[in-house]
Amino acid sequence: MHALLSLLLVSVSVGLSNFAGAMGIGLSGINVRTRIRVGIAFGFFEALMPVLGLLLGEAVAGFFGHYGKYVGGAILILTGAYTVIQARMTANEQKVRMPRSVRMQSLIITALALSIDNLAVGFALAVYHVDIVLAGLTFGVVSILMSLLGLELGHRLGKRVEAWSEEIGGGVLILVGVAIAIGVLG
Repeated sequence: MHALLSLLLVSVSVGLSNFAGAMGIGLSGINVRTRIRVGIAFGFFEALMPVLGLLLGEAVAGFFGHYGKYVGGAILILTGAYTVIQARMTANEQKVRMPRSVRMQSLIITALALSIDNLAVGFALAVYHVDIVLAGLTFGVVSILMSLLGLELGHRLGKRVEAWSEEIGGGVLILVGVAIAIGVLG
């Protein structure tokens, strides 16, 4: 029971970045398809990275553990900046906002960036001989739930800040990237 509680607490703490990232995506409007795609992508990578960390073990923990958060943070900052730039460039072309469908390539890059620091979590869990299947399932389920909550909150906020939703969403991704890089999230 202690191991499961520890896994849940760690899953929630690393899932905060997915929550914030999903909130940024949800700001510009979402539909059922986007909810499903974001939940699956975020959950998959959030479960995969600690499992990879568990499999790779301590041998490479020092390298990835130290630089993983910076790489993930930088990717999110760049993704957020790109989102803001694209929103500013298309602001005049798009008068009526409709729920957007997140491009799969962008979604995968975001999900990977949000979860890359979880390799270090997997390395740390390897020291405690945590069950790999239980760890993967716990991280995946918690990530999906937190991502869906973030999407919904972002969607509800997006209705109030519709005119600036793309820019705010990009800004949230930039802030999440900075928070991961400096160690506040992740």
